[in-house]
Formats: sequence, C-alpha cells, structure tokens
Amino acid sequence: MSFKVAFVGAGSIGFTRGLLRDLLTVPEFRHIEIAFTDISQHNLDMVTQLCQRDITENGLSIQIQATTDRRAALQDAKYVLCTIRVGGLEAFATDVDIPLKYGVDQCVGDTLCAGGIMYGQRGIAEMLNICKDIREVSSPDVLLLNYSNPMAMMTWACNVYGGVNTIGLCHGVQHGHHQIAEVYGLEKKDVDIVCAGINHQTWYIQASHEGKDLTAGLLDAFENHEEYSRTEKVRIDMMRRFGYYSTESNGHLSEYVPWYRKRPQEIGEWIDLNNWINGETGGYLRVCTEGRNWFETDFPNWMKDEPMRFVPEKRGEEHGSYIIEGLETGRVYRGHFNVVNNGVISNLPNDAIIEAPGYVDRNGISMPHVGDLPLGPAAVCNVSISVQRLAVEAAITGDDFLLRQAFMMDPLVGAVCNPKEIWQMVDEMLVAGEEWLPQYTDAIVAAKERLASGNLIPTQEYAGAARLKVKSVAEMQEDRDAANKNAGESDKGKDREKVQQE
Repeated sequence: MSFKVAFVGAGSIGFTRGLLRDLLTVPEFRHIEIAFTDISQHNLDMVTQLCQRDITENGLSIQIQATTDRRAALQDAKYVLCTIRVGGLEAFATDVDIPLKYGVDQCVGDTLCAGGIMYGQRGIAEMLNICKDIREVSSPDVLLLNYSNPMAMMTWACNVYGGVNTIGLCHGVQHGHHQIAEVYGLEKKDVDIVCAGINHQTWYIQASHEGKDLTAGLLDAFENHEEYSRTEKVRIDMMRRFGYYSTESNGHLSEYVPWYRKRPQEIGEWIDLNNWINGETGGYLRVCTEGRNWFETDFPNWMKDEPMRFVPEKRGEEHGSYIIEGLETGRVYRGHFNVVNNGVISNLPNDAIIEAPGYVDRNGISMPHVGDLPLGPAAVCNVSISVQRLAVEAAITGDDFLLRQAFMMDPLVGAVCNPKEIWQMVDEMLVAGEEWLPQYTDAIVAAKERLASGNLIPTQEYAGAARLKVKSVAEMQEDRDAANKNAGESDKGKDREKVQQE
C-alpha cells in the first residue's frame, strides 16, 4: 500500500513527530511517501532530522521529502496534514498583549475572543493559498486534515472558499472523556459518550456505562472530585448553569463566554495556577515560547535520546492517523470531527462548522444525525457561530467593518469593552499584524492614520490578572523531562495535574 501524505507546517515539533509516529504505526503504511514543508528552513531541518532518525531506527526505508517548496511537497498528495501558525509566536504575542491594554484577559487567544479572531485573519489568508496549491497539484481526491486554530474558522474557509474537502481535528473531546470516566472511577474505554457542538464548545450530551446513564450524576461527581473541583471551576459552573459538561479546558472555556474573565478582581476565583491550561493569563503563549526555546537549545540532546517507537501501545489519540487508516484499510474508526453541519445538529446553522461523532471506513467519513442540542448549549454555540461567520467573511473579503463587528459580537470582548475601545483595539491589531494581513492593506493605512492622530482613548499597562513569567532555559534544565514533554507534545495541556511554575 502506497500513497503520499504531506505535512504543511512540519516545523511544528509537537504535532509533526507524534502524528508521523501514529501514522507509521499502521502495518500497511510501511511504504507510504512522506513530505514535509515549512516556511522556516531551520525548523524544517531540525524536525526532519529527528523524524528521519525515528523512521530509520524503526526499521523503515521511508525517506522524508523535506522542502520549503510547498507545491513540491503537495504534488500528488492524497492526504494533507496542516499544523500552521501564521505569524508564529511573534504575532501570537500581539494577540494576547494588545487586548490586555483594553482589559481583555485571555488564557489562550487562538480560537475565539480578540486573539482568536485575529489569528483567524492571518490563518485564513494563508490557508486560501495552501488550498489553491492543493487543488492544482495534489491528488484529485485529496483530503485536508486541519489541526490549525482557530479550528472552526479555518475549516469553514477551506471548505467554502478554498474548494478543498477539509476535516478539522482536535483532541478536546478525548480530554473530557477521560475526565468523565475518572470521576466515576472507570476507564475511558468503558464509558460511551455522544459529544456535539462546535469546536472547543462541544457538550457531552450523553454518557453511559454498561447502559446506565452517567449524565444525571455528573455535576456531583465533578464537584466532589479532589482535583477537578479546584482546577475546573468554570466548566463545573457552566455545567451547573447549562446542564452539560463542556469539552474545553477551564482556561479556554473562560475566554469564550462573558461571565468569568470580565472583572480582573474576580478572575482568580475561577482559575488555578498549578497548570497554565486552568486559566493563566497568556498561559498558552508562555508554554509555547518555552517549548520553542527549549527545543532550539536542547535539540542536539534530542538526537541522542531514544527514538520514538512505532508500536500500538505508543500510538497517540489524535484522530488523523486513524482516519487515514479507516479510509485506506476499511477498519472502522469512531471519532469526533469538525465538518460543515448540513443538518447533523439540527438547531445549529447548516453552514457552520460543527464537531460531532463520525465513523470512518473505506466508504468514507459518515456523520450520523445528532438532532437538537439542548437549548442552553445550543444558545452558547450560536453566539460563537455568529462571531465565526463574521470573522471568516472579514478574512475572505478584507472588510474591516465586518472584522470590527466580529469583535463587537464576541462575548468576552463585548463584556469588557465599549464600541470606541473595540474600534481602536482593532486598529492596533491590524497594524501589528500588517506583515500577515495582505487582504487589509487599505484598512491598515487608515488605521495607521487614526493611531497617529493623537486623539486616542487612554489604555492601560496591564499584565493581566494571573500572568506568569516565561521560564529561562536554565530554569527548564532543572526538569529536562518536563521541558521535553512540553516541547514535544501537540497537546500541551495533556498532563494537567503537574505544577508548571510556582
């Protein structure tokens, strides 16, 4: 069995190495073609060396085609895995720091809220270029598996405007599934779930064990859990108010809704600083920065460490390899996928990107009809979908009026800022992202003029309610295993119980 898989954004060590391991664990895939592409030759070289060493040490003869020529990597590809972060950590920092000047305190800022909206503007502009290349040089039946955030916006743009069949993939459902099993003292494999909604706002609308419903007692189970009662306060409160547990982490969820981060003096009541993912201001930016700094410094030691083993017990839970395995071998895989709704969830808009259970086999990807979400969870999702729709249309057209409306409609931005503040914040973020926003050339010229006029709304020097400093390489060397794990994992919130920083 041979076909080509291309990794776009392959310089992302966290995703690329693990996804490659998962893929090459499948016995039938020992002779497939692998291509890596990235805009950074430096990052591409490091990741390719590491992954090629893994391949060789596992006794495979595959030679990675690594190139900064994206079209060459995409040539004849049947599957494309996308893990890009347009603008890198430099742009990501502006997504967090500029909104803080206006009181918008984000934990992550890559899915919704001010940071997620601007991240989408950069990402969508480049994803359309990637889709063009895919249409022109890849296999006619190519499937794009998108891991890049903002997941729903990116997947929406690729399907509607990019002309490429795209499935969005995330690991959020697996996290909550583990947690639900844990609070009942069960194993994940013994708990069946139905989870539906939109990415990062997906709801466990059914959970059962041996036919017995678990949802009715779930609130009590979480409230009485020693760890989660402390680390998942936002998720527990949302379950208390809306009746169902949400997939997304405490920190992520807190920035998607208007109630938990709008008053600085109250943020501490809802978060826990033992791990960034529980609500730390700019937490994801910090751990990504630490991970990149560590990998750059420690890379020679990574090449000396034990290679990854391509064996079933080491295979991860990311959906991508299982989807490809199902399509190519016919083995049935059930997962949760981000797709165009088209009636799967009947009380969410048909054009929205929803996340719901799906099945994969040689016949393709099938999405069963979920029906209506409970009214409360559906209302939460619909607010976010309105923001996503505005943001996608803004990114496609370069219409900064739509962009500003997306900011206005965002739950947390709207809870913290008035319209004049939002207008000025968007001006600042457009100018900061000029290098990656070609569709906004005229809008950026006008924004610069307004910002230079001197007639500005006063802003604040605000570090956020719970920001921690970035660890130095020397500090990370005190626990090399933890630093390696942070740098090497795609899911940087996987081991949430470990204290990241005192």
